[in-house]
Amino acid sequence: MTAFLVVLVIILFGVAVMQMGKIFQLSKPKSDPNSEVANDKDNNINGWLMIMFVLFIYVLSIICFWKWGNVMLPESASEHGIGIDQLWLYSMILIFVVGIITQWLLHYFAFKYRGRKGQRATFYADNDKLEFIWTIIPVIVLAGLIIYGLFTWTDIMNIEEDEDTLVVELYAYQFDWRARYAGADNTLGEANVRLIEGVNILGVDTSDPNSQDDVIVNELHLPVGRQVLFKMRSQDVLHSAYMPHFRAQMNCVPGMITQFAFTPTKTTLEMRESEEMIDKVNRINAIRTEKSKELIAQGDEALESYVFDYLLLCNKICGNNHYNMQMKIVVETEEEYEAWIAQQATLAKSLQQ
Repeated sequence: MTAFLVVLVIILFGVAVMQMGKIFQLSKPKSDPNSEVANDKDNNINGWLMIMFVLFIYVLSIICFWKWGNVMLPESASEHGIGIDQLWLYSMILIFVVGIITQWLLHYFAFKYRGRKGQRATFYADNDKLEFIWTIIPVIVLAGLIIYGLFTWTDIMNIEEDEDTLVVELYAYQFDWRARYAGADNTLGEANVRLIEGVNILGVDTSDPNSQDDVIVNELHLPVGRQVLFKMRSQDVLHSAYMPHFRAQMNCVPGMITQFAFTPTKTTLEMRESEEMIDKVNRINAIRTEKSKELIAQGDEALESYVFDYLLLCNKICGNNHYNMQMKIVVETEEEYEAWIAQQATLAKSLQQ
C-alpha cells in the first residue's frame, strides 16, 4: 500500500509540473511569427560555414596522413598478400577520390544555392537522365570492385595441396593457442574435444595411427617459401585466427574445421632487417623509453625494448582476456625449421612421460 501511494504521489507531482508549465507558456507575450524563419544573414553564415567545414575535412585528412601514415602494416610477408594489398589500395584510392569530389560538391552547392530573399528554387518532379547517370555509375564501379574481389578471393581460397604442403592445425581456446604439426606422415590424427584429458589438451584421438607422430607446440614455426595449410578448430567459442603480416584470417568455429593456406615469403630475420620495420621498431622503442622514464620515477620497472615478431592473434572478442590471446610465429629457412621440428617431442612420447 505504501509503495502504491508513493507512485501515486510521484505521478500527481509530474502532472502538477506539466500544468504549471502550460500556465507559464500561456502567460508569455506572443512572439513574432516570423522569428524562426531564416533571413539572408542566417543563410550567408550557414553557407560560409559549409565551405569552412569541407576545408576543415580536407586539412584534417592531410594531417592524419602526415602524422599517422607510417603506422600501417609493412609489405606483405606472404605470396597471396600482394593481391590483397592491391585490392585494398584500389578500393581506398577510389573511396578517397569519390569522397573528395562529392564532399566538395555537397558543401559548395549548399553555399552557392543558399537561400536569398525573393529567390525561388527550381523544382524538378523527376529527371530520368540524371537518375540513370547517378545509378549506373555506382553500379558499374561497385560491380567492378566486387568482381575483382571475387577473383582475388577465389585465387586465395583455391587451395592446391601437394606432397610438399605443410599441414598444421591451429587450436583456439580461451585464451590461448596451440599448434599441432602433422609429423613425418604429414597427416593430422583425428581429434575431438570430448577426448581432452590430462596432457592431451587438444583432444587428439591417440588410437589413430596418424596421431602418433603429431607434434603439439605453443610457438608456431614456418619454413619460408613452402605452402602451409592451416586446419583450424575451436574448443569453446568463436575465435578468429588473424595473422596480419601474412594478410591471413579465418574464423575458428566450435564443432567444425576451417582451413586457410598461404606461403610465407620473408623470414622473421628478413622482416626485422627491412628499412620499414627498423623505422617502426625505433619509433616504438622511443615511445617506450619515454614511458619508462615515467615508470621509473614512480618506482616501477622500465619497459623492455620491443623486438619485432610475427604474431597469431584472435580477431574476435572472445572474452575478458581476448586482448592477450596471441602466439609467436617464427618464419625461418627450411633447414632451420627441420632442425627445430626434430627437437620437438611427438604426441606418443609426450603421453608416455
